[in-house]
Formats: sequence, C-alpha cells, structure tokens
Amino acid sequence: MNILILGGGGREHALAWAVRQNPKCDRLIVAPGNAGIAAIAECAAIDPLSRAEVLELAQENAVDLVIVGPEAPLAAGVSDALRDAGFLVFGPSQAAAQLEASKTFTKEVCDACGAPTAAWARFTEAGPARDYVTAQGAPIVVKADGLAAGKGVTVAETVQQAHQAIDQIFSGEFGDTSVVIEEFMAGEEASFFVLCDGSDCLPIGTAQDHKRVGDGDTGPNTGGMGAYSPAPVMDETIQAQVMDRIVQPSMAEMARRGTPFQGVLFVGLMIADGQARLVEYNVRFGDPECQVLMMRLGAQAMDLIHACAEGRLKDMTVNWADDHALTVVLAARGYPDDYQKGSQINGLDNLPEDSFNMVFHAGTVEKDGKILANGGRVLAATGRGATLPEAHQRAYALADAIDWPEGFCRRDIGWRALPKA
Repeated sequence: MNILILGGGGREHALAWAVRQNPKCDRLIVAPGNAGIAAIAECAAIDPLSRAEVLELAQENAVDLVIVGPEAPLAAGVSDALRDAGFLVFGPSQAAAQLEASKTFTKEVCDACGAPTAAWARFTEAGPARDYVTAQGAPIVVKADGLAAGKGVTVAETVQQAHQAIDQIFSGEFGDTSVVIEEFMAGEEASFFVLCDGSDCLPIGTAQDHKRVGDGDTGPNTGGMGAYSPAPVMDETIQAQVMDRIVQPSMAEMARRGTPFQGVLFVGLMIADGQARLVEYNVRFGDPECQVLMMRLGAQAMDLIHACAEGRLKDMTVNWADDHALTVVLAARGYPDDYQKGSQINGLDNLPEDSFNMVFHAGTVEKDGKILANGGRVLAATGRGATLPEAHQRAYALADAIDWPEGFCRRDIGWRALPKA
C-alpha cells in the first residue's frame, strides 16, 4: 500500500515509525514531515490544511490510505475532500471533528446522551464571563471554545487568575472564539484511546500525560511534557464504565445527528472515587501519548488503522504485550511562552533506535547536515520495557545523551505510577 500521513510533529513521526514496520506499507509519504521523519519516509513540502494540495499529492502518488495526524486538517475539512475524491481516510469528517474543534459542541453532545462531565457555561463577552466566575468562585476552569493547540485551558486557582484567562482569550490570542467555563473536577487525569468506525468501537490503550511545564506539575499548561502507558488508574472496571457511560452514548448521539465518527477518539478523563467523568474529547492521537502507544502497538497499529478506515473494527482485536512505555519531551527553553528557534541539536546519531529505544522528532529541521530546533516541543525520548521503571530508565538515558543546551525537560515523568510499579 501507498500510505500518506498528514502532519509534521512527534505524533506523526511515531505513526510513521509504526506504519513503516508493517509489511503492508510499500511506500510512505509524510506531509510536511520533519527532520526525523525524513529518515524513514518521503517528506512532501505541502500545506496539510490545503485541500487542493493534499488532493494533488494523493492523486499523483496513487495513495491507498491517508492517515490524518493533527486536528487542524480535520477541522478544515481535508478528510471530507479526500473522501469525496474516492480516497480511503483515517480521520473524522469536518462535522464530526467538532468534538474537538468546539468545546460547546462536545458539552451539548454529553448533555444530550447523559455522559458524565463537568457543569459548564458558555460566554461570548468578557463581562458576563467574569461575573459568572466571581459568583462561582475558584478553583474553576476557563477554556477557549475553539482549537488552541493545547494551550487554551487555564485551571484557575483564584478568581483573579480566571479573570486574566478570560481577558486573554477575548484578546484574540486564540482567534475569534467564545469562552467555556467549567466546574473544577478533582481527581487523577488519564487518557483513553478508542478507534471508532461509525458503527463499532475498539479500545486500543491508555496513557497518562503531564500537561504542566514544570516538575511537580507546576507552571502553565503545555501541549504535553511527557507520558506513559498504560495508566494504572485506568483499570478494567473504569475502562468498561467509560465505554458504557461515555464513549458508546456519545458515538450513538453523533450517529443520531447524522455525523457518525470515524477515526481515533481521544477520551480525556478525570477519575475520582472509582468514577470517571469526561474532561474533553480530541479527534486524533495525543502528542506525546501517541509516542508511547505506538512503541507498544508496533506494526499492528497499521492493521487497526486500516480496519477502522474500512469499517471492519468488529473483526479486530488488540494484541497487547505485558509491557510499558514512557516518553520525555525535550522543549526549547522558554516554552510554552517565548522561545528561540534555530539552535543546533547534537548527539542524535549515536542513539539506539529499536523497539525499546526511540527519539521521535517533533519540531526539528535539517539544514546543511545539522539538526536544528524548529518549535517549542522538539524531541520525545521514548523508552519501552517490561516494567515502568525500565521504560523510565531507557527514556531518560536517551534524553540525557542528547547534547542540546538550549533545551530542557521535566525530570519527573511517571511520578504518579513509579512508586507503585
């Protein structure tokens, strides 16, 4: 098969790495890709948000399957354009992608099907939003309604912080968007990944992300500073509860609305007292959760994705090894605020690359034979092992071997689960 992956981050490098291991893959193109992806696939310098450019690339290269990595092309309707042209696509329609593109849409779906989630309210002006927060008190959660690359959420510990978050969102930093204000949910957060083909749903793994920039879960939220899989808090009882009370009812409601969901559903959860509530849906693999999932799934990820795109999930099972994976994100100093691009990264050539050790590239570019940082989150040092401590040791050994003074990482990825391992 000729396979096209849209995107150029760490998630897409992990997807490409897993797809490349499957004998079904004859040719792999990633658009636009990055310096790390270029070592295992052809990279095409097109705009993945452009329907015309994506269609032209797929047609010229007789692509058999398109895997859409990030959320932005989905929200822009690229998957619809591809399907209309007769291509097999992994990823939801533009209408179904509203589950991520609009917090309000997701809340309305949850209300309609009775899925447990936080109480909420939506505002189109700063004044009423500030008044609402003042009346509710803190802690409270403030979210930009639309896409914000993982940065449009503030867990405000004071009313003043919530007011500042409201003003930031209405300043236009995240585009023309409204504000959704939610009840603060205490508990342990976890990620649950489910493939859906419009009719059937298949759970494919759990993970736990680390959103805050600093050790001890301090500092501002980021796109994710590390992750591990599986997440111990997501035991079989919780997983069954989430499927029965959240995922299946939501998917049935999507079908009832005439917008059946096909692709991967990223189910963000808050778990407390043996009960799970929905924090958010995303309509693509998480980043960096994808890195640990792909390390554990390997070549079968391609078979699962292919079956999902063709509507054959009812015939599929996931074959899990009794293993663990952990990834540590190396980010440019200053991230998630202002940071510099263009610094040189050394030491990558001497690192092991196998089913237990892999450095996935997120924001890199190659220039004159040198690897340069080209983003906020730049690399994901990922280890796999029979135990979580073993995966942790491998991931940090990789991170510590990378010579990049302009970068930093958290030193405590996996802190919740490691004492129990």
